[in-house]
Amino acid sequence: MKAVILLSGGLDSATVLYQAKADGCDCYAISFDYQQRHRRELKSAVTIAEGAGVMQHQIIAFNLRQWGGSALTDDGLELPKARSLAQMSEDIPITYVPARNTIFLSFALSYAEAIGAGRVYLGVNALDYSGYPDCRPDYIQAMQEVFNLGTKEGREGKGIEIVTPLINLKKTEIIELGNNLGVPWDKTWSCYAGGDLACGVCDSCRLRLAAFAELGLKDPLDGN
Repeated sequence: MKAVILLSGGLDSATVLYQAKADGCDCYAISFDYQQRHRRELKSAVTIAEGAGVMQHQIIAFNLRQWGGSALTDDGLELPKARSLAQMSEDIPITYVPARNTIFLSFALSYAEAIGAGRVYLGVNALDYSGYPDCRPDYIQAMQEVFNLGTKEGREGKGIEIVTPLINLKKTEIIELGNNLGVPWDKTWSCYAGGDLACGVCDSCRLRLAAFAELGLKDPLDGN
């Protein structure tokens, strides 16, 4: 079966790509350059896609900086730093990009229908402390209905399935799954700050570092 994989270059999306491969899918990766602060992740996406032997990898470019609304698309907004896991769980953070996954899934759906793919794999996770609204099960269920009703394939009973293998996993469980699948963690990128080295203090870095530490492992991107 053909599958479209949304590949950011991060830990979660890399794990999802390797899971799709383990599921026996022919993988077509799609990444997005939306002028995000951390465009460094796209280099990782290219490297991961090449290493995984995907059938095709496309990078779709558009500009979300022109209206901002997130610390990931507006340099005038400061990234949260050195927050505890408890602090991260208090509210939806300023790193939320308005409707980002809806935009991404729309591209992925069009691509999937065009190439005859039966699945779209997405690395959303509802247990992360970020609490993004477009990473939750009810959102995915609603988007699945859109997939079913808004496409020729869906209306003809050959709907394209949204697959979210990580949605109910803790970050430590994702790392354990990735270890079993052979995900190259040293090729992934999670930092929001946009530098050449991971900052270690943004929410994404702290979640990642904490999970590796809880498992008694060293994150290969940790320079300390």
